[in-house]
Amino acid sequence: MELEGKVIVITGAGSGIGAAMARRFSQDKPAALVLADLDLDGVTRVAGEVDGTAMHADVALLADNRSLIEATEDRFGPIDLFCANAGIGAIGDEQAPEPEWDRMWRVNVMSHVHAAKLLMPGWLARGFGYFLATVSAAGLLTNLKAAQYSVTKHGALAFAEWLAVTYGDQGVRVSALCPQFVNTPLIAGSRSFQALGHGNTLEPSEVADTVVAGLAAERFLILPHPEVEQYFLNKATDYDRWIGGMRKLQRTVFPEG
Repeated sequence: MELEGKVIVITGAGSGIGAAMARRFSQDKPAALVLADLDLDGVTRVAGEVDGTAMHADVALLADNRSLIEATEDRFGPIDLFCANAGIGAIGDEQAPEPEWDRMWRVNVMSHVHAAKLLMPGWLARGFGYFLATVSAAGLLTNLKAAQYSVTKHGALAFAEWLAVTYGDQGVRVSALCPQFVNTPLIAGSRSFQALGHGNTLEPSEVADTVVAGLAAERFLILPHPEVEQYFLNKATDYDRWIGGMRKLQRTVFPEG
């Protein structure tokens, strides 16, 4: 997957990984960069940096995904690469209010389903399309102190995997971006996330470089933190031992319980 001459959409592009991908992708001269976010001011600033087009969208809503995709294709032609990057996270457990669970499910999982629902007919007809899902290492492993985030990121990974299996023979490519800790507003807004990521936090620009390499190789798992692969193998090899290790990590990082 080369980015030059491609029509690309990035959601959640107003800051963090989405903004960094927009800046990095622009270096490869795509035909169009369409950047969407709830924060229209923020995404407009990023679009101005990269000669892109800014749009407001709440990706949790099917109607907003439809408007984003239709407006892009009406103006620039068929979408080649759709980056389902928008996501939210928070500390929480089984006691978290139902609306918090519901909102995170709709943003972190259903936004991907909505986009795929709208994109897939055209991609299958063309025999080509690329879906990049920003998931998280939490989708492969888990995130301490963040039940809703961990569960929904597992869901996002499962959906990306299903797309890859189901449509890979028909020309559709899928990648799942699974970083650990990245210096984004999500990390900045949570002391617990900061504690877990201490000493192992990447800059968004580093993640964006890894994404470009991963797309070029058409890898399913894109891992900016390469050690995640070994953690995943450890989990698969001895699940009980891995859970014990995670309990130990939790006692170490959060001794207060």
